[in-house]
Amino acid sequence: MRRKIFPRVEGNHDVKSLVSFSLLIFAAAHATAAMLDSAALHDAAKYSATHRGASFLVIRNGKTLLEQYPGRASADQPQRIYSGTKAFWNLAALAAAEDRILDLDAKVADTIPTWRKDPRKSQVMIRQLLDFSAGLAPGFGLQVNEYGDRDQAALRLPIVAKPGQAFIYGPAALQAFHQVLKQRLGDESPTHYLERRVLRRLGLGPQRYLDDRAGNPLLAAGFVLTARQWAKIGQLVLDRGKPVVRPESLEQCWRGSVANRAFSLGWWNNRAAPGGREFDFENMLAPKWSRQDWHDACLCREAPRDLVACIGSGYQRLYVIPSLDLIVVRHGGGGRFSDAKFLRLLLGK
Repeated sequence: MRRKIFPRVEGNHDVKSLVSFSLLIFAAAHATAAMLDSAALHDAAKYSATHRGASFLVIRNGKTLLEQYPGRASADQPQRIYSGTKAFWNLAALAAAEDRILDLDAKVADTIPTWRKDPRKSQVMIRQLLDFSAGLAPGFGLQVNEYGDRDQAALRLPIVAKPGQAFIYGPAALQAFHQVLKQRLGDESPTHYLERRVLRRLGLGPQRYLDDRAGNPLLAAGFVLTARQWAKIGQLVLDRGKPVVRPESLEQCWRGSVANRAFSLGWWNNRAAPGGREFDFENMLAPKWSRQDWHDACLCREAPRDLVACIGSGYQRLYVIPSLDLIVVRHGGGGRFSDAKFLRLLLGK
C-alpha cells in the first residue's frame, strides 16, 4: 500500500492546557531543587522491598544514587513491565506523526473503511484510540495468548460510549491503532517501524511482542526489560524527546484528555497535585469503566506536579520528575503497594 503523507498541522486538543503545563515543567526544571536525602531513598527502597519489590533504581542527573535487587533478582535479569509497554508504542505513534505517515487528529475511518458506516465509529480520531477515549469496548479477551486475529476482533467491537467522553482502558483501542498504523505504513510492519524508529534510538533491541496467530503484536503489554533498560525511556523524558521525537511531540503525553486528565499516550501524570484526589490507580482500573472515577486524579499530593509515570500491573513503575532530573524504576512481584506512600518516602515528605 502506498503511504498517504499527511501535512504537519497543529492539533486543537486542549492547547491552552498543554501550554500551561509545558510552562510549569519548564519553570520547575529551572528551579533550584533540594538534594534528595540518602535516608529517604533507603526508606523508599525498604518500603518497595517489603512489598515484594524485585528491583529499585534511582538515577539523578545521569548518576545512579541507589540500585537494589532484593531476593533472587539481578541487574541483568529482564522483568515484565506489563502496561509500561504502551509508552513505547505511543512513541511510535508520535514518530509516525512527525514522519507524516499519519495525523493523530485524523479520523480512524479515513484508514479503516468498515468504520465509515457506523455513526459513532466514523467520528473516532486516532488520538482517541491512544488515550482510551474513543468509546471502544475494552476487549480484555484480546490479551489471551495464541489469539486468532486481535486487530480484526478489536475493529469489530462496539462503541459503548460517545467518543471523547469516557476513559475505557483496555487492549482493544491499541489493537485498532495497530491496524491503522499497519495500513498507513504499507510495506513496513509496525513492529519493524517501532524497532527502527524508537527502540534502536533508545539503545534497545527487539522485544517480546506476544504475537497472535495473524502476526499482530499485543500493544497493551508484553515487553520484558531490566530496570536500566526501562530507565532509557525515562531519560528520553528528561531529554524532552531526544533521540526519538521533538519536544513538542512528546509534550502531548502530559496533557491528558477530557475523559481523563491524568492519562495521555501511555503516561500517567500528577498535574492535579497538590489539591487532587489521591488514590490507587490500579485499584481504580479494576471495576468496569462506567464505575471508574478519574476526576482530579493524582498519584501523590506531595509530589511535584510535573511527575509522570508508566504504570504496569503488579505495581511495575517508572517515575520521572523533570524538575528534579530524576528517574526511578521499580519492578514489583505482585505485593500491595502505594504510589503515594512510596513517593512521600522517596521525597522525604
